[in-house]
Amino acid sequence: MTMTTKPVDNGVNTEALIGAREALSQAPEAAEFTWRASCTWAGGTYSRTKIEGFSGLGQEHSHRQVFTYEADHPECFASEDRGATPVEHVLSALASCLTAGVAAVAQYRGIQLRSVTSTIEGRMNVLGILGADPEVRNGFNAIDVRFNIDADATPDEIEALVAQSQKRSAVFDIVTNPTNVSVNVG
Repeated sequence: MTMTTKPVDNGVNTEALIGAREALSQAPEAAEFTWRASCTWAGGTYSRTKIEGFSGLGQEHSHRQVFTYEADHPECFASEDRGATPVEHVLSALASCLTAGVAAVAQYRGIQLRSVTSTIEGRMNVLGILGADPEVRNGFNAIDVRFNIDADATPDEIEALVAQSQKRSAVFDIVTNPTNVSVNVG
């Protein structure tokens, strides 16, 4: 009896990623990236953010298209609910980064994914952002991420995929560690 194994294809080019890691390890100055977004107020609490380009590898880059994100607040905050709230964008970014990491790690480890769903919830007390209680934090009190992964892998292997994704996630790091942020006018 002949057994054939179908190659794993999660749509991630791990050879290119490993090659990039090795090349950038030899030229760390090229690994310095600057990501940019430009936000324009559109009235009320509604705004549009455009993402067009970034710098890295020692040069400027343009995305294949301009990406636009709309943000607003819900009607219960006397707004018009024309877009996801900024905090929902943060949750989306975290879920997207962790999910992409699961796919990349699975590809590298030879695990075929059939489906990956992440559900994320962020809890906050809005008295802080409303200025009603100076003792209440403006941001999230807690964020919970739950994965449902169907793959050719054991439960322990799936746990390891998620753990490695979390370890390498830029957005997880941004959310869980302090970042120097400067806000200026003009």
